[in-house]
Amino acid sequence: MFSFGNPEYLYLLLLLPVIVALYWLARRARSKNLKIFGQRIVADELMPDVSKYKPWIKLTLELVIVALIIVILARPRAGSKTEVTKVRGIEVMLCVDVSNSMLASSTDDPKGVSRMQRTKLVMERVIDKLRDDKIGLIVFAGNAYTQMPITTDGVSAKMFLNEISTNMVPTQGTAIGAAIKLAMNSFTDNDKSQKAIIVITDGENHEDDAVAMAKSAKEKGIQVNVVGVGTVKGSQIPIGGGQLMKDDNGNVVTTRLNEQMAQDIATAGGGVYVPGNASDAVSTLNDQLQKLAKSDLKSVVYSQHNEQFPVFAWLALLFVVINVFVDESKNSWLRKYNFFTKDNKNEKDK
Repeated sequence: MFSFGNPEYLYLLLLLPVIVALYWLARRARSKNLKIFGQRIVADELMPDVSKYKPWIKLTLELVIVALIIVILARPRAGSKTEVTKVRGIEVMLCVDVSNSMLASSTDDPKGVSRMQRTKLVMERVIDKLRDDKIGLIVFAGNAYTQMPITTDGVSAKMFLNEISTNMVPTQGTAIGAAIKLAMNSFTDNDKSQKAIIVITDGENHEDDAVAMAKSAKEKGIQVNVVGVGTVKGSQIPIGGGQLMKDDNGNVVTTRLNEQMAQDIATAGGGVYVPGNASDAVSTLNDQLQKLAKSDLKSVVYSQHNEQFPVFAWLALLFVVINVFVDESKNSWLRKYNFFTKDNKNEKDK
């Protein structure tokens, strides 16, 4: 089957008849200008080397060359062969805390990088490490919601991650257990695929029993890892306009990393706890995920077409060479012949 990779370039072929028309008009104008010098027969005798037909031959050659170049740009293809590629990996669900406490500084410096920014930096690097693995994204605060279903498209995962903000979940709180439960239900039904959950949070869980849910995940063969963002010392929560979040009594809220809670969740889930501020946070997580056996996630089938542009390129080169040796003057060995008028001497003899 013959096809083109870039068929839109074929529209350029419509320029060829336009070029022919413009050339014909130019030749016609030239012929009119020659009549200024007298009859055409007289003018032709003054230009014995000028051929009437060579210019059209050269134009035809040049149009063929242009047409071949246009076809090359359109990438002609013929036939195809089918390739099957197996993708091996694991399934990972990322659960990101988007509660208001994630606006606080991730360090002891009140003006330091926010926990949300730190989360995105760490998760982007984790996604880069996963490559062929399947990835899904869940956001949670007072409740949990699926931001991106599990997929092998790491580029899309990073795009969704960059769009995460604390305004995504209407109900405030930190329901880590709900996030783990939703992640457990978001994996595929492939029993051979190894699965893991990464929860990134400041550990201030107020809604449910996250430890019990992590233990339930472990019983189902799902590994639960936790990345803790923030510090034990704690930080205040900026809410814009230079204002800080206050409680019902008017006191400024200080949010602290509940490291013990985060560690308990990771232990119950058979995973590891990693401080988000640690320089080796990503490598530690990656080492933990590499312990899971990779399995065949899916087979990618695609057709590879046989490119035919070299054939047209050689043809274009051939016509270029021919065009170089064709000039617009008469051939010297044909000048003594006149195929279209009678010889003047013979005319007198009659």
